[in-house]
Amino acid sequence: MASQDDDVALIRRWFQKLQVCIQTVDFVGSRPLFADDLITFGTLAAFTVGRETTEKEQWRKVWGQIDQFRWNLGDLRTIVSGDRLTAVGMAVFESTGYTEDGKPFDRPGRATVVLGRQAVGEEWVAQHTHVSLFPGTPSRSFGTKREHLPAL
Repeated sequence: MASQDDDVALIRRWFQKLQVCIQTVDFVGSRPLFADDLITFGTLAAFTVGRETTEKEQWRKVWGQIDQFRWNLGDLRTIVSGDRLTAVGMAVFESTGYTEDGKPFDRPGRATVVLGRQAVGEEWVAQHTHVSLFPGTPSRSFGTKREHLPAL
């Protein structure tokens, strides 16, 4: 029988999968991690509604401009509902941003993710995210990584 430890392991795996997508600028690969009707807060937009809008207004303006994105999953915090169909994952991240003249800077932040699923044991899907940089961190980065395109 699955336990809450299994639930937390799947939450950790959700964050790990997203980390790989951000590192490789893989928008297509990230889509199954998020609900179609996702609602977000972020650094660049007060609210976005819908995965497609979030990708356009948030992710496409960040993922290709940063490097070395990684969650500190050793300090992952979680809350799992009694029925184990809803959870919240909270994590701090590090990344490298770039000034307009190409100088790297530390780009730390944090995220709160509300996750849901239809049945215990299934993979989690994000229904809401709130991602923000720590105070004093420049909100724009000017890196130039290319988007990962799936093979045809």
